[in-house]
Amino acid sequence: MRLMSSHAARVVLCLLVNALMVSSLSAQPSDRLLRPAPGAGTPVIPFMEGWYGNEDGSVTVSFGYQNRNRDPVQIPVGDNNRIEPEMLGGMQPEYFLPGRHHGAFTVTIPAAMDDTTIWWHLISEGEELKVPGERGSTAYELDRNPRPQGSVQPLIGFSQSGLYGSGPEGITSDSVLQTSVDRPLTLEVWTKDPSSYDSNDPRYAKPLDTRVSWYRHQGPGEVSFSAHESMPFLDTRPASPLSRNAPPQHAVAVKESVGPARVTASFSEPGEYLIRARLDNWRASDSDALDQCCWSNAYQRVLVTE
Repeated sequence: MRLMSSHAARVVLCLLVNALMVSSLSAQPSDRLLRPAPGAGTPVIPFMEGWYGNEDGSVTVSFGYQNRNRDPVQIPVGDNNRIEPEMLGGMQPEYFLPGRHHGAFTVTIPAAMDDTTIWWHLISEGEELKVPGERGSTAYELDRNPRPQGSVQPLIGFSQSGLYGSGPEGITSDSVLQTSVDRPLTLEVWTKDPSSYDSNDPRYAKPLDTRVSWYRHQGPGEVSFSAHESMPFLDTRPASPLSRNAPPQHAVAVKESVGPARVTASFSEPGEYLIRARLDNWRASDSDALDQCCWSNAYQRVLVTE
């Protein structure tokens, strides 16, 4: 009987240990890095990417986001998606694609407000997340200097002979394009890449192509992008299934980095939209979103009628 009691005690002890292990595992956070993303139900995370000091004393703060869900999330600009102070807001995205998106928009703090801390608030799935932006730690200071092999932020504009912008702040069109729900619209940007590479380096023996990707940034309805007849879409599947960076949306190649890029957009509902075109030269070995180089945004406003 004494032997049976000892054996039974060991069995009970093993069962208790297993139960504790299962309980502990079930209590672990559900958002582990290798766990597949949920279809929905996870709040969108705002990111402050860093800040640029400008020659006029102003500060430009770059913001991005991460949507850990498999599906896009819509958060209209307003109480649930706001910049404080309010006067500096208005360019933040409303449509959040799955994955990690770097430098989707910027906020410039005027020199007279140099000591102001701005905040980006996002409320989704009943949870409020916010991130500050200011001229702060030098660890977050960004620069526009050439990278080791010569990459710089490329130039993007809305006409071949017009103004060009660069960097995450990029350029916003002065004109508003107009279309209707039943009429597809051609969107066009023009690009240049002033990067200077060593021609003796075999990686740069030939001029590199750049890439333009289009995104629905703001707007009440769905935006469907289709390839323009003049240029096909690139295959933009991620290189690794474990990649946490989102592949670009509806991307085309600009041969040797100079020239136009076009896409056709259709809108499901009337209203005001903002489309973002992102130009990048990430084929260069020293250029990548992870080190905040080298891409530039262009924002086109579109008014859609019935």
